[in-house]
Amino acid sequence: MAPPRKVIITCAVTGSIHTPSMSPHLPITAEQIADAAIGAAEAGAAIVHLHARDPDTGQPDQSPEAFAPFLKVIKQRSDVVVNITTGGSQTMTIDERLRPAVAYKPEIASLNMGTMNFGLYPMLQRYKELGGWERDYLEGTRNGFFRNTLGDIEHILRSCADFETRFEVECYDIGHLYTLSHFADRGLIKPPFLIQSVFGILGGIGGHEEDVLHMKRTADRLFGSDFEWSVLGAGAAQLRIGAISVALGGNVRVGLEDSLWLGRGRLATSNAEQVHAARRMIESQGLEVASPDEARELLQLKGADRVAF
Repeated sequence: MAPPRKVIITCAVTGSIHTPSMSPHLPITAEQIADAAIGAAEAGAAIVHLHARDPDTGQPDQSPEAFAPFLKVIKQRSDVVVNITTGGSQTMTIDERLRPAVAYKPEIASLNMGTMNFGLYPMLQRYKELGGWERDYLEGTRNGFFRNTLGDIEHILRSCADFETRFEVECYDIGHLYTLSHFADRGLIKPPFLIQSVFGILGGIGGHEEDVLHMKRTADRLFGSDFEWSVLGAGAAQLRIGAISVALGGNVRVGLEDSLWLGRGRLATSNAEQVHAARRMIESQGLEVASPDEARELLQLKGADRVAF
């Protein structure tokens, strides 16, 4: 009998979507982000996807100096794979978003595959008490957009090429898979690809089961066996869409970046709590959770000894 398949859990511990007033459990300070990442790893996450924030205001902060304190602590206390965002937030320039990945040369960095509407402003109807930068930040997504031009993507790929960082390729719509195929055909990104399909962001593909199936079928047709597929479902769709992915042979991403919740009306008290829920779902299907080293082997990563933090 063949051994059970290993499923990679990625945990995105804070992100730049949710604001501090939405949940008291959202990690903000470097210490909180480090503790959240280590807790997620101990719960079963093989990869942690990391953003930084201003510790006083909670605003997204993409300065390398903001990442340094928690990167060092995570590496000292865990063997988890560290994934540094190049997405940052839509208010930042491409060069601002790229700086931490260039400075720290991680095993993985995230990479968005297309310019898109990225509407967060509907959350203002749920969180009516928000004010200050939080309200302005969310309201700005009504008329703004998330820039990821073809030139921007090429710039990020070339900037990271010399230190062999691989990418969590974030695909918010079907066309983003074709963009990945374009850069793969040009030899600017090489397999195995970690394709992170994102469902439920206003401006991208929806969260219907048929949307998930369509994304997987298209990736299969374009990339064959040259990729590991993972999904994230925004908000309440997180575990439902994760379960579909696992059933289809894929992997799953959870974390407070993507959803603040663990069930209807119940805030998740930690990232680890969501990882535990994902692990139970995976193991209920007779599968096993991949360790960090197993994820490194599946994704052909360079190893934690070759990062710059």
